[in-house]
Order: sequence, then structure tokens, then C-alpha cells
Amino acid sequence: MPVPATIQSAPDGAGSLTPGLSEPKLVVAFGDSLFSGYRLPRTQGFAPVLERALIADGVAARVVNAGVAGETSAEGLQRLDTVLAGLDRKPDLVIVGLGANDMLNRYDPDTPRANLEAILAALKDRGIPAMLTGSLSVPDRKKAYAASFDSIYPRLALKYDVPLYPFFLQGVLYHSDLMLPDGAHPSAQGVAEIVRRILPTVKSALAIQ
Repeated sequence: MPVPATIQSAPDGAGSLTPGLSEPKLVVAFGDSLFSGYRLPRTQGFAPVLERALIADGVAARVVNAGVAGETSAEGLQRLDTVLAGLDRKPDLVIVGLGANDMLNRYDPDTPRANLEAILAALKDRGIPAMLTGSLSVPDRKKAYAASFDSIYPRLALKYDVPLYPFFLQGVLYHSDLMLPDGAHPSAQGVAEIVRRILPTVKSALAIQ
């Protein structure tokens, strides 16, 4: 079962604005344990580190941590309305990162595909821009399964015309200095590397050059 998450902005005043910057962009990091900051101090998870990186790059931003450890795509779809209702305004971007737990549980790829499509469709219906972060099948899955699962993200990104960061753990997975001892989740250093790599895609999704 997923661990309940409290929707929160990055802590320690990271969201405070520099004089002269416009109203901050509201970004929601909506995903599983890779987004929630699994076993990391609150300030070192994906959402707060991304928020600080955006601000350091001159982008007024508030990034909400809406990650839940252990969550499947079906559970994400089920709580989407609650997450959106808990915000103080319509977000400028929702970064969607779900599906890895479906794959680890060996669910048919059609299941996360359908749930992710429903999430993207719901965001589109609400006029909320979305961005996808992809996952890849683990090496021990059969080739047919891996091909079907791995194709979910690029196909949905194309269908819904949303930006895609193809693999969330790109450049981090299998690097012991960037991963926690479990080999499945990024360390604080790993999160910093993920944010460094994903930042241009997030800025593009926010229509900021």
C-alpha cells in the first residue's frame, strides 16, 4: 500500500521570491517514491531540489511534492482529483511520474498505459499543462513485456503532445554513488543529478527559454 503523502511546497523558504521576479509558477510533482523523496531529508527530495534549481536559474517557482511511495498508476489516478482540489490555484505544470511500480508488480503494460492516459486526459480537460517522466522495464522481464512497457511513455507523450523526459533515473541508476543502498532510489546526490538533467525539459514545459 502506498504511504500517505502530505501535499507541500519545498521547505526552508526555498519558495521565497527574489525581488523583481513575477508570481511563481506552480509546479506539481505527481508521482511515486522517486518523486516523494524516499528515505531522504525533506529538503533533499525531487520537488524541493527542483524548486531551488528553478529559482537559481531565474525562474520564480513553487514546486509541490505530490509524490507517494509505492503508488501504482491506478492509485495515482484515484487521488488526482484530491491533489488538484488541495491546491490554492490551477497549476502551471503537473509533472507525471508513475508506472514503475506497475512494472515491478508485473502488471500488464496495458494497465499503466490506460491509467496514465486517463491522468493526461483529465489534466487536458482541466486545461492544465502536463509533462511525463518515463520509466524502463527492469532487465529480467521478457523482451515483449519490456518493449510494450517502455513504449508507453513516448506514445502517450506524442498522443497528448506533452514534453517527455524519457527515463527519470537516466545517468543515475547503477551508479552506486548516486543511489541509496537499495539500488532502486536516488540518494541526495542522485536527486541533484536528476534535477540537473531534467531542468531544461521542465523549463521548456513551462514555456521558459
